[in-house]
Amino acid sequence: MKWIGRRQSDNVDDRRGMSSGGKTIVGGGIIGIIIVLINVFGGENAQMLTPVLEQLNQGQSAPTEQRDLTAKELEEQAFIKTVLADNEDVWTKIFNENNLNYIKPNIVLFSGAVGTECGNATSDSGPFYCPADQKVYMDLTFFEELKTRFGAQGGDFATAYVIAHEIGHHVQTLLGTSDKMRQMQQGKSKAEANKLSVALELQADFYAGVWTHYNQQMNNILEDGDLDEALSAAHAVGDDAIQSKMQGHIVPESFTHGTSQQRKYWFMKGYKTGDLKQGNTFDELR
Repeated sequence: MKWIGRRQSDNVDDRRGMSSGGKTIVGGGIIGIIIVLINVFGGENAQMLTPVLEQLNQGQSAPTEQRDLTAKELEEQAFIKTVLADNEDVWTKIFNENNLNYIKPNIVLFSGAVGTECGNATSDSGPFYCPADQKVYMDLTFFEELKTRFGAQGGDFATAYVIAHEIGHHVQTLLGTSDKMRQMQQGKSKAEANKLSVALELQADFYAGVWTHYNQQMNNILEDGDLDEALSAAHAVGDDAIQSKMQGHIVPESFTHGTSQQRKYWFMKGYKTGDLKQGNTFDELR
């Protein structure tokens, strides 16, 4: 991905040089596995974790310490700031064209554990968006695990895709889609509620594709292999791929994010069309 030399956003809070001050979640093993299965690319499902995480939040407070970021961390920060700026520019343009006001979210980079308005979380939760504070939370070690544990190709555009997906959840919050989805889930069976969650996640993938479409037009960002990196990441975090790897079999009625094929399809549909009107993934439920 071509990113050097463009505007960088001021809305990145890099806490990686700080130790965790306050309580952290204990019991990373099986708890971490459960969180990964429920909450890879957490999105709106981050809210579902709050009561669970609060019950498990029995760690001890620790004094806050700070260190200088390494050269690699500073380069990562610059990349994240650039990708966020690209998202700001694209979504501001789209919202303005539709007579809407785009409110810019923040990205929080952390190591180990973090406190949010949706509850406390560890690195095992994967990147997620918290609608209560309109922030995206990311521990960048996730992307190494995405390669080594889940078989993704990796690469900078895989990271950009994940960020764009989480910003997609912010767009859903601003448009009211997330609230409508939660209202629709009320009174539904778990399987039916999960289908609505899948639709929300696939729409965020579609929005990531729309962002790629516009950003390519505006900044000519794509290099050879970039789309393959995004599709590889989308494949790796499909519910079927994760369940097959983690438990050896798949349970479709428990899917909350969509299959690998669905995630790739909706990302590419957003990229090819750039048309928000074609992203009503909830129609697929009818």
